[in-house]
Amino acid sequence: MSGEASATGASPRAPRPGTQKSGSVTKKGDRAAKEKPATVLPPVGEEEPKNPEEYQCTGALEIDFAELCARWGYTDFPKVVTRPRPHPNFVLSSSLSEKPNPDDQRLSGSCSLNSLESKYVFFRPTVQVELEPEDKSVKEIYIRGWKVEERILGIFSKCLPPLSQLQAINLWKVGLTDKTLTTFIALLPLCSSTLRKVSLEANPLPEQSYHKLMALDSTITHLSLRNNNIDDYGAQLLGQALSTLHSCNRTLVSLNLGFNHIGDEGAGYIADGLRLNRSLLWLSLAHNRIQDKGALKLAEVLRPFELTHTEVVERRRLLLEKGTQERMRSPSSTRYGDPRTEREKSQMMGASSIALVDKTDKMQTVKTPKGLGKKKEKSGEVVKKEEKSGSGQSPIQGSLKKEDPTKAGKGKVTIPEQKPSKGKGPKSGSKEKRSILLESELIAEATEMVNPLLEPVEHRDGKVFLPGNKVLLHLNLLRNRITEVGLEGFLIAVQYQVQFPKAKSASKGPVGLLWLSLEKNCFSLQCPMYTMIQELMLPRDPVSKAKPREEEAMAFPT
Repeated sequence: MSGEASATGASPRAPRPGTQKSGSVTKKGDRAAKEKPATVLPPVGEEEPKNPEEYQCTGALEIDFAELCARWGYTDFPKVVTRPRPHPNFVLSSSLSEKPNPDDQRLSGSCSLNSLESKYVFFRPTVQVELEPEDKSVKEIYIRGWKVEERILGIFSKCLPPLSQLQAINLWKVGLTDKTLTTFIALLPLCSSTLRKVSLEANPLPEQSYHKLMALDSTITHLSLRNNNIDDYGAQLLGQALSTLHSCNRTLVSLNLGFNHIGDEGAGYIADGLRLNRSLLWLSLAHNRIQDKGALKLAEVLRPFELTHTEVVERRRLLLEKGTQERMRSPSSTRYGDPRTEREKSQMMGASSIALVDKTDKMQTVKTPKGLGKKKEKSGEVVKKEEKSGSGQSPIQGSLKKEDPTKAGKGKVTIPEQKPSKGKGPKSGSKEKRSILLESELIAEATEMVNPLLEPVEHRDGKVFLPGNKVLLHLNLLRNRITEVGLEGFLIAVQYQVQFPKAKSASKGPVGLLWLSLEKNCFSLQCPMYTMIQELMLPRDPVSKAKPREEEAMAFPT
């Protein structure tokens, strides 16, 4: 019995080794516990979104942008792709070939899901890039059709600076605001110095703060602001950014303001900005609301215009400052005279030539007890040279002759002075090329640094007239509301601009307007004034000159 009991008692206890079953359960739990950390490893990665600043960008935009988006907590973010280009043979195969291509038939006949998806790939949010053909580095960035938020701009501020070959950023319809525009402008100085082109199109802003892109410290040379609903107030801010009496943008070369709402008042503000701006070469005001009043304002800037009273006062102040600076740099004050006494005398004397001669005589009498006979003779020779070269004319005349930008190639920059070549030998061609490059660079610097108010002026009937803007080469006024009244103003301006001598080389300085577009306005193309403008501008148009050369090359192939 006891044995049975023990047997019966052993049977329930037999499972006690059933601890093996429980042990098997715990083993499964152990496996689950071992498998869970593998899936829970991402929490270790979740520490990364909290510290995205720790990531060091590699210069590969596709990798850096994806990694930074993941660290910022984005689960679905745009991909970096190469900008799609149309196939070069697509148009030729469809237009020239009469027989359809079997591959094209197969593609057009297939209506599968894959083909439909491929058609809509173009509309997916992406960061499109254009690469350099040699080293595959990012050259341009295109973003279109999706909202760029503050966090995305923060990501770009991390991954764009390592791109050493970045040249352009194009943002089309990305929902910019005045706040995000300020963040974007703060991002630009962090990028490479090769970044010169910015395009912000279809991004209307309530405060129209686009002028911040044209600040004095801006390095942008090409700016496109098409289709941004810019009105006369926005044009006023842009005109003030181009130039004022005391400041001027010196870097912007082209400005596209097409497809906006600029009227006569706004065109007047742009014209005011062109009065003292000598860097802008290309301006487009196509597809706006400019009428005759605004057109006459723009045409007035292209021919000699009268200076206002404030501009005349500022010009006199600049001339006096320049005269004092030149006297401070003269050899009599730096080598032979006491600089303290010279400064006191220059403050007392003013800008008259008689005072300058008296000053040199006094300096000569002061030097006699100090130096020897030879030094006296040398100082006397120096004074005589000064009297012959500079004392016979007023500082105002001297500054005008030196600051004449049209004669910069003759007065300021001379090739013999710019060729202190160290090497010797028959390599004259390379030296000539270097001298030409140096001359063009120096003349460009000279024309940029000279204040337009120091240009030679005309005095007529007690008024001061400044030469018109001869730096602007391209003006587009297509599809506005200009009639024959405004057309007459442009005819007078073109007749004046044509009088400029044609420069044989680009280093000769400004040459005046080369291209003027006035089509699709409120006048007939058979209008006599318009035909006269076309006849005057046709010989100056570089594109029309290049076409006959191309035709000759095609007619006589080598």
